[in-house]
Amino acid sequence: MRTIVKPELLAPAGNMEKLRMALLYGADAVYLGGKLFGLRAFASNFSIEEMKEAVAFAHSLHKKVYVTVNIFAHNADINTLPEYLKSLEETGADALLISDFGVWAVTKEVIPNMPLHVSTQANTTNWAAVKAWENMGASRVVLARELSFAEMKEIGSKTDVELEAFVHGAMCISYSGRCWLSSYLTGRDGNRGACAQVCRWEFSLTEKNRPGQVYDVAGDERGTYIMNSKDLCLLPYLPKLMEAGICSFKIEGRMKSAHYVASVVSVYRRAIDVCWADMAHYAVQPEWLDELEKVSHRPYTTGFALDKPDEMAQNYSTSAYLQTHEFTGLVRDWRNGRLTVEQRNHMKAGETIEVFCPDGSLKSLVLQEMRNEKGEPVTVVPHAQMIFTCKAEEEIPANSILRRKI
Repeated sequence: MRTIVKPELLAPAGNMEKLRMALLYGADAVYLGGKLFGLRAFASNFSIEEMKEAVAFAHSLHKKVYVTVNIFAHNADINTLPEYLKSLEETGADALLISDFGVWAVTKEVIPNMPLHVSTQANTTNWAAVKAWENMGASRVVLARELSFAEMKEIGSKTDVELEAFVHGAMCISYSGRCWLSSYLTGRDGNRGACAQVCRWEFSLTEKNRPGQVYDVAGDERGTYIMNSKDLCLLPYLPKLMEAGICSFKIEGRMKSAHYVASVVSVYRRAIDVCWADMAHYAVQPEWLDELEKVSHRPYTTGFALDKPDEMAQNYSTSAYLQTHEFTGLVRDWRNGRLTVEQRNHMKAGETIEVFCPDGSLKSLVLQEMRNEKGEPVTVVPHAQMIFTCKAEEEIPANSILRRKI
């Protein structure tokens, strides 16, 4: 019988700053990509030296780092893979995420002691496949997103290996992210990390024998976004995931902002702690939902968790994001009644800014007595990543986020 454990909170880390924010705001582990063999080619990603720094920082907090090696490899990739794998082992990474059988076999041969996780791109949808991966030495299997809670629970009851599942973030119209649209229409292969998100484009319908006639698929004068999936949010259903035996709750978003990572991680950190303390009486708090609305997102959906998605799982009118607040600055330091901030969006003296702290608490700050790095008085901070100070009588922790309501 599978033992139910308090789930790990696993967050995306598209670069070093996002990694730090994820861990400081409550993640137990992060997943990241190197410069090769990952499925987020347009994220900043990590060099080997940066990865060593990232792992050292995570381990100093007694947290973990997992590295993606989850492309579907071609012959040329296999030729260069062994040396890269040895470099990854030297970073001290806690596990690798893999989806390709060939990559898996080479990894087992080259670095046999490295824990391996089966990536969601392997689209593992049944208990027999999970057991097969376990027999091949997997320490964890990331389940496909196309599973219901009932299916997850059956898998959990018939297997012993660790199970990971996505709980929040962007969904993909294709099966477990395995898509050729980007390759066909742009030449950028989504299965090798270069997806152009063609599924988010606006489409109309044409017919071969009626050249020049364009038909709106959904009767909207702007066309339709028939493949534009909503974002996953399973916050209300954490008990079901825990009861199913999921040991790691995964947040999607290596291409998202540091603000997004910090906010979503903070919400799920609090929710997991509350749920684990009293699963039977777990209830989503209004402030958690408010926080999830503040970051850039599409309308939320439960995906496949409750039932197979119907026509309401897509957003047909626009591919634009929703958000109620914008990220304006990151706190670097507070001392002697003054706050040092790195600007991320235009701010001006006199405006009231919301402060979101790493412990999830909120404060209010009126920007007063602003000065630039030279100590000169300023009334606006218009330049990207400009460093400035302002008056702040109450202590505000480093890495707190400044933001304004849109």
